[in-house]
Amino acid sequence: MKKSSILAVAALTGAAAVMLAGCSSSGNGNGGSTEAGGDAASRACVILPDAASSPRWENFDRKYLQEGLEAAGFDADIQNAQGDVNKYSTIADQQLTQGCGVMLLVDYQGAAEAVATKAKAEGIPVIAYDRPFTGADYYVSFDNTEVGRLEGQTVLDGLETAGKDPATAIVVYMGGDPTDGNAAMFHDGAVEVMEAAGIKAAAEPPGVWDQAKSQTNFEQALTSLGGKVDGVWVANDTNAAGVIKVLQDNNLTGVAVSGQDANVAGLQNILLGWQTATVYKPVKDEATAAVDTAVSLLKGEDVTAQAKLDDGTPYIQVTPILVGPDKVKDVVAAGDADYDDVCTPDVMAACEQYGVTAQ
Repeated sequence: MKKSSILAVAALTGAAAVMLAGCSSSGNGNGGSTEAGGDAASRACVILPDAASSPRWENFDRKYLQEGLEAAGFDADIQNAQGDVNKYSTIADQQLTQGCGVMLLVDYQGAAEAVATKAKAEGIPVIAYDRPFTGADYYVSFDNTEVGRLEGQTVLDGLETAGKDPATAIVVYMGGDPTDGNAAMFHDGAVEVMEAAGIKAAAEPPGVWDQAKSQTNFEQALTSLGGKVDGVWVANDTNAAGVIKVLQDNNLTGVAVSGQDANVAGLQNILLGWQTATVYKPVKDEATAAVDTAVSLLKGEDVTAQAKLDDGTPYIQVTPILVGPDKVKDVVAAGDADYDDVCTPDVMAACEQYGVTAQ
């Protein structure tokens, strides 16, 4: 069963430790073979899911995780499953054969669950990174219900700007892939805010993490609504780009559109007025939290979490940030988007208007 909600936020004070899956930097209690690939106690094994659902995995997560782990004195074996569950399993088997002191996994269509079972059978602690899955010892991610709430607020803000009443507005829900445990959190947070304001979904196609499929799904939903729409809750910027293409093709302006990830296309759409806002999740903050957790496990130290998932898994949360056009400059200044990529000739005037500058 996927962990799709937080039962309760169990805040821990001071340096109070949450339960810990035992792990020692001396190798005592660590799983994995130290003979096949050196000292397993010094290796953090990481599997990223793909490069298609978001550019963040290769552009940012890989870099920040590797830099952080190596700076702490540990080896980092970081590989990408490239959207293939079989490759995910093969990578994991190879890593486990070489030996791991800890595994940090971004789930892809449930593939991480079987890997976690194998790892824990060898006494290796498992961190679910960014996406939750059954069998992890810890979950490190942004506060994903809050991400959804911010997206829901984005839709409300866009409707208010357009002078639309939420109770009568035509709003389409475009969620993420239900096999991603975060998708339900995003949905629940967004619905909590939108429906409290009177919004009812006019249409809700199947959730996906795919721009082309999202575009097709939205186009079909728009047709079913007679070509009328006031707002679209979209779970991320990549899917929002597909939705926006349909809006542009149909000359529909002033539509409230949400998103998350603050990717280049999303930031450009915000500056140009096609997307209301995005939820910025500074990858470095999340990667730092994951590295801190992994290093503590590799050293046999206690780990502190702010919350728990509904099955009791400790949840280390990172705070997301809402970014409208006036905050795009902050994302660029932080280095999570390149000025030259964002401020292309057709976007340059908007960059100047909102103070986006090269660093």
